[in-house]
Amino acid sequence: MIKVRLVSNTDADPIVLAQFGANVCYDKEAVFGESNINVEKGLFDKGHHTTLQHWFATFLVEGIAVSDITFGFHLTHPFYNSGQRSGRYCASMFNDKDYDETIKKYVRKFWPEISEIQMKNVADYVKFGVETYKANISQAGNLTLDYLMKERPKVPAEVSAELKRKGFKGHKDNALKIAQEQMRVFIPTIFPTGFLHTLNLTALAALYETAWTPAMKYATGEMARLVLEKFPQLSFLFKKNRRKDHKWSIKIPRVKLIPIARKPRLKKMKISGESNFVFAAAGMKHPLDKLHFSPEMMDNSASGAEMEIETSVATMGQDQRHRTIGRGSAKFTGGFYMPPIISELGMEKQAEILMRKWINLSREVPETLAMCLAPYGATVKYKKRASFNAFLHEQGKRSCWLAQEEIYHLSRSFRLAIAKEKGKNSPLLAIFDPPCRQTGICGEGSRYCGREIGVRLSGDYFPNRKI
Repeated sequence: MIKVRLVSNTDADPIVLAQFGANVCYDKEAVFGESNINVEKGLFDKGHHTTLQHWFATFLVEGIAVSDITFGFHLTHPFYNSGQRSGRYCASMFNDKDYDETIKKYVRKFWPEISEIQMKNVADYVKFGVETYKANISQAGNLTLDYLMKERPKVPAEVSAELKRKGFKGHKDNALKIAQEQMRVFIPTIFPTGFLHTLNLTALAALYETAWTPAMKYATGEMARLVLEKFPQLSFLFKKNRRKDHKWSIKIPRVKLIPIARKPRLKKMKISGESNFVFAAAGMKHPLDKLHFSPEMMDNSASGAEMEIETSVATMGQDQRHRTIGRGSAKFTGGFYMPPIISELGMEKQAEILMRKWINLSREVPETLAMCLAPYGATVKYKKRASFNAFLHEQGKRSCWLAQEEIYHLSRSFRLAIAKEKGKNSPLLAIFDPPCRQTGICGEGSRYCGREIGVRLSGDYFPNRKI
């Protein structure tokens, strides 16, 4: 079940810090701790909220569903820093013989109104996805290993103990990880994970009031409770009567046929201000991103691109990592994403059965539960918009061969669309250069992808790939 722990917070009293922030703005000379400002009446009620944003808290949230992060904490607001446990470290739960009881406890906790028959149908759906994963993960791993040897010839199948101590991984170590990433499309996103969440006071208060899934509402309630235990003087920020009493969810369409997607789709694109684009040298992006901090790059913040994309829920979760990019509301399409390895295994029938079970469930269980049961492979579409600086940061990492297959191909589609519309010599194509293309040196060190850079330079630097 969800456990929330306050790991750390700004060491100053949040009221005193807010008063000091106001005094810095309004007084000729500010002295910390010497103020009579009423923070609630004089600052919060009047909308002077930046004074409350100097104080931060960091929470460890364990046992929350992946879907309550993808469709919850990470969905809308960019005012946070967050670290989420990698899905491959959660894969051990799929092999736990009691995994179904863990899911049932989560469902009963946050959707107590569902009947035993509905619970049985939920458990049947979850079991089908997990058993499909377990029955095929070994074969997927072997196939992945074959493709690793073909696509990344510079990484040996096995590495020495000394290299392993330095973090270097051979193909046999990577094959299972990549197979897990592709096979997880069959796993419902209601499986639990952990994440570390850092946010300021007004961001926490806003999430506390607007939380739209039952689990998110519980977690933000725990966050508020933990803060108030230490600082009861902040009670004016967390009023129960201001909390939303309705629930919001993304609707699941009732499609007759399940569209199978084998590549993410870039459906529309519009570019503005390309004549003002400023090229960024490799040292501007890696290892430290200075794009948003350097005055010579300011014109890139006033121009950019917008597009509509269609991708899997798994990649939507990856997309949310870049908080300088704005996104519209996501919509389920009723389709399913089949990564290359899964396509090679011919698992379309299993995908259709899984999706039918999920779509049928959505007709009988609460809408927020149906959303939180979405499989990683369910496809969503949404609009996104960002400045060139934001895309320079995002795409340089996604065009690296260590980026996961689907998110790499989404980046590749973006690049091909620009080349088609603006020409193959467009300076905008520099947005997609990973560090190795500019410097000849891999920025990942021991995690080197294993591609032969000389071959990439003489051919297509952004080719199709399986893994």
